[in-house]
Amino acid sequence: MSKRTWVAPLDGSRPYRPLVVFDFDHTLYNGDSGSHLVLWLIQRHWARQAAALLLSPLLLPMIAWLPTRRYAISGYLWIGTVGTHRRRDMDRLIDRYVQLHADQIRRRLLPVALKVLQRHRDAGDRVIIATGASPELARAILDFVAHQDLPVIGSLGGPFLGGMITTEHCHHQNKMRMIWDAGYDQIEVAYSDSSADLPLLKAARHPVVVNPKRSRVAMFERVLPEGTPILNWGVKGRGGEPVLADT
Repeated sequence: MSKRTWVAPLDGSRPYRPLVVFDFDHTLYNGDSGSHLVLWLIQRHWARQAAALLLSPLLLPMIAWLPTRRYAISGYLWIGTVGTHRRRDMDRLIDRYVQLHADQIRRRLLPVALKVLQRHRDAGDRVIIATGASPELARAILDFVAHQDLPVIGSLGGPFLGGMITTEHCHHQNKMRMIWDAGYDQIEVAYSDSSADLPLLKAARHPVVVNPKRSRVAMFERVLPEGTPILNWGVKGRGGEPVLADT
């Protein structure tokens, strides 16, 4: 396996189409797309901002702990969406957010990541996105780069007490369960930045760590197979071996 990346050969002779899974945030997109959306939702009105500030001493520690993270995310999402009662209304808010921030979103999409993704698609691999963001948000962002047809598995939301919450978080081991429940089989290659995606990376025949926090590099080297690529696709302040956009 190459130290820099792994891409299946374009030879048409493979007995099956390998499954390739990309995380989204900090992997294809420079940042946390869901947090950017929720921040915009909260900033729309001073009362939402005040509620978020009031509840942050409770919610922020919950985000830091994996078992309670979904509830904290739901809390902020509810604050940002109270008054939104239907799924299609939430979809309209996502579309509005993406339209208003189109230039910033385009700049956050990582050219190296998109090039690797396209190579897999050109090779005939089955490529999916598995993200902690909502699938509607990820699809809307991927529309900018003509990958709107990619299957996206993401966190699911639903109405609760006049707002929206996260009902199923596509994160950690639950991300694996959602991938299997969607009918996907053995993962050939997985790309992710996050230690929360260790179940995904360990399940892949060829894990590739991209744009990890520098403090996590040693951990990835310890728990993943020897020789696992640890790459940086152009994210300043993150670890990994730099990969140029023209490679």
